[in-house]
Amino acid sequence: MQNSRQPKGHVVSPVGERRAPSAQYEWRVVDIPANVSRSDARSMLTEHAEFGAWELTRSVLYPGGARRVWLRRRVMRVVRTGAA
Repeated sequence: MQNSRQPKGHVVSPVGERRAPSAQYEWRVVDIPANVSRSDARSMLTEHAEFGAWELTRSVLYPGGARRVWLRRRVMRVVRTGAA
């Protein structure tokens, strides 16, 4: 089921599993076409940040108006405490 509030036409890549040795992050690349307005792109990225705990790492604006945005979030490892 798709979220109806997200602007149509953007492409979200699957979560990447690249890991740095010191800090462990999940990465997501979002491609936003030129026909999506700045305000729609901003609201979409704000929802990713608020509800998915993603932070903006890098963004590129291409000559045709398309954008590519890299988001990351820290991987939380849960350690089991005690045997039941």
